[in-house]
Amino acid sequence: MSETDLIKLYSKRILALAADLPLTDRLSAPDATVTRRAPLCGSTVTVDITMQDGRITAYGQDVKACALGQAAASVVGSAIIGRSRAEVDAARDALKTMLKQDGPAPGAPFEGLEVLLPAREYKNRHASILLALEATAEAMAKAEDAACA
Repeated sequence: MSETDLIKLYSKRILALAADLPLTDRLSAPDATVTRRAPLCGSTVTVDITMQDGRITAYGQDVKACALGQAAASVVGSAIIGRSRAEVDAARDALKTMLKQDGPAPGAPFEGLEVLLPAREYKNRHASILLALEATAEAMAKAEDAACA
């Protein structure tokens, strides 16, 4: 990777998002907790959620990832309260399509993920970028399953 590529990839906006992660306090009594790890780079994201009426009411995250994974988690954390599982699943799928198939950036309320468009070219970073939404979607499914049991 050349110096120009690194500068493009780690833009000021990405670094600002990475440095300002919201909702970093873990929840004391979550409905579900999920940890996801990107095997290639070792990035990990743990999310705690509480849900009511099919929507996230509280969210906590512990993010140990590269700047790109942190930036994605920052955008997710800023938009996640009040979201339904369908919205989270759609955002996760759109982000995956954006990275792997040159699709458009996810729409509102996760439109901030468009900052990660330059990462398309760096397949080894995709798993880290997807962690926050994947962990959140899995936690929501887990919480819904527990509520039905």
